Amino acid sequence: MTSVLKINPSDNVAVAIVAQKAGNLIQVEGNEITLLEDIPAGHKVALKDFVPGENVIKYGYPIGHVTADVRKGAWLNEHNIKTNLAGLLEYSYHPTSPKLDLPKQNLTFKGYRRTNGDVGIRNEIWIIPTVGCVNGIVNQLAEKLRQETAGQGVDAIVAFPHNYGCSQLGDDHENTKKILRDMVMHPNAGGVLVVGLGCENNQPDVFEQFCAGYDKERVRFLVAQKTHDEIADGMALLHELYDKARTDVRTEIPLSELRVGLKCGGSDGFSGITANPLLGMFSDFLVAQGGTSVLTEVPEMFGAETILMNRCENEQLFGQTVRLINDFKEYFLSHGEPVGENPSPGNKAGGISTLEEKALGCTQKCGKSSVRGVLAYGERLHVKGLNLLSAPGNDLVAATALASCGCHMVLFTTGRGTPFGTYVPTMKISTNTALAQNKPDWIDFNAGVIVEDEPMEQTCKRFTDYVIRVASGEYVNNERKGYRETAIFKTGVTL
Repeated sequence: MTSVLKINPSDNVAVAIVAQKAGNLIQVEGNEITLLEDIPAGHKVALKDFVPGENVIKYGYPIGHVTADVRKGAWLNEHNIKTNLAGLLEYSYHPTSPKLDLPKQNLTFKGYRRTNGDVGIRNEIWIIPTVGCVNGIVNQLAEKLRQETAGQGVDAIVAFPHNYGCSQLGDDHENTKKILRDMVMHPNAGGVLVVGLGCENNQPDVFEQFCAGYDKERVRFLVAQKTHDEIADGMALLHELYDKARTDVRTEIPLSELRVGLKCGGSDGFSGITANPLLGMFSDFLVAQGGTSVLTEVPEMFGAETILMNRCENEQLFGQTVRLINDFKEYFLSHGEPVGENPSPGNKAGGISTLEEKALGCTQKCGKSSVRGVLAYGERLHVKGLNLLSAPGNDLVAATALASCGCHMVLFTTGRGTPFGTYVPTMKISTNTALAQNKPDWIDFNAGVIVEDEPMEQTCKRFTDYVIRVASGEYVNNERKGYRETAIFKTGVTL
């Protein structure tokens, strides 16, 4: 295993694969460099002398500029690097037309074919409130059904409380309706009970119409103010749904029907070297099989957005991607916030200094395939292949948005670790082996072996096999632990 890694031939920094001590001699492309200070694992070491204002190059692109003199062998971090990002930009379309020669392998997974022809990878009973006022009711209903059925016959019985559905205006109100509708229509649910209060802004009967085309055999509505005993009536409906769902069986489904969301959180200096490129290789493979992957976290595309724009299949998609980026930049600026101050304390501790550096690592999750679709927040997938989705970088909000557009699972890379899961399986892929060993109840797959000399192709083959097992019913850690949450994007006032 190498001790430091220069990622791209044009880079003027290298990444410490293992922690380095001041005075150590490192070899980079035949040049011997003496380290001037301790360099933590995942962090950057200068391969040349820098003067203030000079760009730092990593992944072959500028990730910011130095703010002071930096000598060869010194540690480059957030204290001596500053972002180059500013406000809105003008973009022009320079299509790259990526061509990937990846053969089809006719792989399958075992999923549930729904009445409308869609496919789910789980067969669960979901209880969804139209408004936060009935959160207590839906939690009681879920617990009671679990007790009465011993949780047998379906993959899970879950309530999904949230804070919204009333006292909202404009986009916030519409966002709540869209996300809840997307949950109602999601094929991972074999049965859904929607519980309303009756006086909320998100009126149950109006919301029912908003869910046009839902399966009336598998989705039922209950309005608490219109029933004498909402628990008894709710349980009667739930048992009807349960009796239908428990008869569903898995069948062989082509991998072309699998849809995965691509997400990262708690990123570190290894994210763009191990786990994110692994997801990129898998995403390209899945797209080549006719499947679908979705990249979101728009603010974490800033600094790498032109790479995605130029991979758009046509100018219309290019224009939609430009609006995707600039709309989020305007959102930041309208609140008086800079567009380049994204890296969290955990990111910086892990070796990420600027948003450009984070973005160039983050966008590797979608590989090199052409962009075939661009989705608004809450919009459902309608084109196979690689899609871009409008949502913020916040882990819970973005993962919920990925599930809501129709993804069967979320593939989540992390260098710092996180236990959460959204309402579809949320697979955690560690960027480093130490995290996988320290948090085995959080991490489902270790990509850290890639810098320990396992070939990326071999890791990707193991990862693909694992994804297929999960799609066929094997639980990931968030499911085993019962960590299941939703979060809806809020931008406006609360009444």
